[in-house]
Amino acid sequence: MPDFLWLGLSAGLIIAAIAGPLGSFVVWQRLAYFGDTLAHSALLGVALSLWLSINIQLGIIICCLGLAVLLVVLQRKPQLASDSLLGILSHGSLALGLVTIALIDDVRLDLNAYLFGDLLAVSQQDLYWIGGVALALALTLWRNWNSLLAITVHPELAQVEGLPVERLRLTLMLMIALLVAIAMKIIGVLLITALLIIPAAASRKFVTSPEQMAATAIAIGCGSVAGGLGLSLSLDTPAGPSIVVFAIGLFLVAGLANTALSSVKK
Repeated sequence: MPDFLWLGLSAGLIIAAIAGPLGSFVVWQRLAYFGDTLAHSALLGVALSLWLSINIQLGIIICCLGLAVLLVVLQRKPQLASDSLLGILSHGSLALGLVTIALIDDVRLDLNAYLFGDLLAVSQQDLYWIGGVALALALTLWRNWNSLLAITVHPELAQVEGLPVERLRLTLMLMIALLVAIAMKIIGVLLITALLIIPAAASRKFVTSPEQMAATAIAIGCGSVAGGLGLSLSLDTPAGPSIVVFAIGLFLVAGLANTALSSVKK
């Protein structure tokens, strides 16, 4: 395999391994729209990076983290419902990013690479970024796994037991923001949330514990990356959308298999 295939496949598998457990929390806590909002803000991070002449990946991370903190702060205020607030910030940040990019002179930017991802363009430096952030996310998730499960199942009881519920929620949102920031290069702004949700949703009916769901979501996510990359190479289609299409195929197969198993048990 050429080097660019190894780099792309390695980066995709790393993202899928982190997206599995984090995506499980997204499904459990119904944070899909939150993930979309963060993804749209990533394009604003690209625009600000170009405007300020800083590293684009660093700018994306800063913007996503900043928006995650802003959302946590604003959601404490009762003036707007959460879905309305997320909708305003999601489309507002996407539009502001596109307008800012259009206003920057002497910048030639392939927006399709950011909107739909470009897995085969991952460089060695990108892989270092992805690997380093993914390792930090994995360690944080491992350390806070039981506490995050507690606030997911029963936040009021978790608070009574002395867990810092608000801090743990902020930690989870910041982890999702970091994952979105590093996954943008691979899967694209418009498709990041799909990689978070589809593997976790596909695994949900086959497991009996949160740990099993996270592990199964990792397996489905990695399979989607490998299968989608193969589909992209064989059909000459964009890598990001191909990964999502393959993941949807696995989701449908999982649904049919679950229906067949239910029929057999009856």
